[in-house]
Amino acid sequence: MTDVQNRSGVLHRIFASDTEAAPGDSHEQVVLCHDRDSGLKAVIAIHSTALGPALGGTRFHPYASEEEAVQDALNLARGMSYKNALAGLDLGGGKAVIIGDPAHASEGGTKTEALLRAYGRFVQSLGGRYITACDVGTYVADMDVVARECDYVTGRSPEYGGAGDSSVLTAFGVFQAMRACARHRWDAPTLAGRRVGVAGVGKVGHYLVGHLVEEGAQVVITDVRPDAVDRVRAAHPGVEVVPDARALVRANLDVYAPCALGGALDDGTVATLTATVVCGAANNQLAHPGVEKDLADRGVLYAPDYLVNAGGVIQVADEIEGFVFERAKAKAARIYDTTLEIFARAQADGIPPAVAADRLAERRMADVGRLRSILVPGGRRA
Repeated sequence: MTDVQNRSGVLHRIFASDTEAAPGDSHEQVVLCHDRDSGLKAVIAIHSTALGPALGGTRFHPYASEEEAVQDALNLARGMSYKNALAGLDLGGGKAVIIGDPAHASEGGTKTEALLRAYGRFVQSLGGRYITACDVGTYVADMDVVARECDYVTGRSPEYGGAGDSSVLTAFGVFQAMRACARHRWDAPTLAGRRVGVAGVGKVGHYLVGHLVEEGAQVVITDVRPDAVDRVRAAHPGVEVVPDARALVRANLDVYAPCALGGALDDGTVATLTATVVCGAANNQLAHPGVEKDLADRGVLYAPDYLVNAGGVIQVADEIEGFVFERAKAKAARIYDTTLEIFARAQADGIPPAVAADRLAERRMADVGRLRSILVPGGRRA
């Protein structure tokens, strides 16, 4: 646990997650990790273990402040609880963030073997309450390093018995959700002939573009990194490029897919959005509460992000008991059916899909989590 003297702002943010949030939205545990020698500064947030150990990736990002890092960890951990519940996994929700430049030290960043191994020891100290994996800024090779100090790591490389890059099934799941959106909106589960804008063509987005192009969609992309754009253009020369996300949301689109960092759907974006479907891989897409209603009021069909992007966590969760790709892919394919179920519930109850998804996830956490009060000899899932 890091020294928390004179960090009342950070501590307030942690405790405010309990005192100011809605019932059932508190976090079970928040750990501030600091290793001076390696330069590690990290936050591990466990939102819920009602369904099982908290599973969620490690994000490596140059946060402006520790309080910003804490807030991101809290938000992402909560999202993982809902994502894992809705995906039907026996896992709770957690998330970790490492503060720093995610490039390796040899490339001018702050990521080193010592830092990753120090982080692994902090994860190990939680005794399995939190299981980590890749996220923005971390990769399979990084998880292999973390695992040299920790037993609770997924998203490892195949040579170490892991599933490899979880972006593969994340993108596949997003594509299945997008097909469900097309079925609900246009009565046919296909993106053929539809104009789809993808904001962010990195780890997940470039795989998603491949699915869309193969389906026959007209794809428009943007990314802050020119090399990411160049990689997609090299593989798919017919893809159109616009300069930034602002230009993309104003383009003539059928579907908008935010696939970069969170907060993509703010008041300005919703007001100018041309697409009538929003379905993307980014976490925490809604900039603030109420955006889901604004989208519904404008007639925009929004597929909740933590439902849509669950393919990755399904992939790494399968790794826990021995990874079988086809089994994990079959589970990820069910995102199509769950998405249609959420839309049907929302329509029947007269609520936005995001609210319907929250209710379904909360019900499962409550109903299944309650079973832990039934004593089982031997301590199974105690």
